[in-house]
Amino acid sequence: MDSRARPYRSVLYIPGSRERALEKAKTLPVDAIIFDLEDAVAPDEKANARNLLAEALRDGGYGARAQIVRINGFDTDWGADDLAVIATAKPDAILLPKVDSAEDIAALAKRLDALSGTTETAIWAMMETPLGILNASDIATAPWMAGFVMGTNDLAKDLGTRPHPTREPLLTALQTCLLAARAQGLACIDGVYNAFKDEAGLEAECTQGRDMGFDGKTLIHPAQIEIANRVFAPSDDDIALAERQIAAFDAAMAAGQGVAVLDGSIVENLHVETARATLAKAAAIASLEHA
Repeated sequence: MDSRARPYRSVLYIPGSRERALEKAKTLPVDAIIFDLEDAVAPDEKANARNLLAEALRDGGYGARAQIVRINGFDTDWGADDLAVIATAKPDAILLPKVDSAEDIAALAKRLDALSGTTETAIWAMMETPLGILNASDIATAPWMAGFVMGTNDLAKDLGTRPHPTREPLLTALQTCLLAARAQGLACIDGVYNAFKDEAGLEAECTQGRDMGFDGKTLIHPAQIEIANRVFAPSDDDIALAERQIAAFDAAMAAGQGVAVLDGSIVENLHVETARATLAKAAAIASLEHA
């Protein structure tokens, strides 16, 4: 399943227990929402949250936004019930926390198949444990897999790293998951930026993630949406360059030449492929924003 055909520039966490937040999410310009039943919900609110969220999803109103639900793990008292209730609402994906192996995903797929009997709901994995990172390649090939979400806070805790402006201690893990996701055509979403009032810091980290190859950024506050949407979208210059590269290459092919030259640089098939992907992404974003 190639999940990269649609934009995931901004992926906002919304607590499944907060009715006002669930309603407000219908108006936010995000590409995707992670409705959270795990970390954002207190233990005594778990049962109420899953029922409230299932009702909200069935009622609809979220438009073209991707609807992803993070359930609790099956090693908790809540995971199995979360899945049983949420599966009936048919979200776009179930996000499993703290995935260590492909077997974790296979077990979820088996449960989901027994509940729904269809593949309408895909599976995403939180990549946030050292063992999960080491097994990223296998996890990416597991049944119904469609995306990775980097859980950088939990990963940093388990690794014992300290905060670093360039995220140098986490780069190996980030790149490992990107490699595994790209090898299987999965979406791959960068971790959160905790200082939600620090716009310059958020923009710098979004730029780093975009340049690494991530599809977008997970967000913890609506104030972060505009920056993520802007940074992870092709700029006007990107679009113009892509169009010029394609035109130059097509002209070279029509003239019987194997390669084109644009602004003093070679343009080959691989550059044209990247250019077409840029234009496709821009079109997908435009379609989503006008949906």
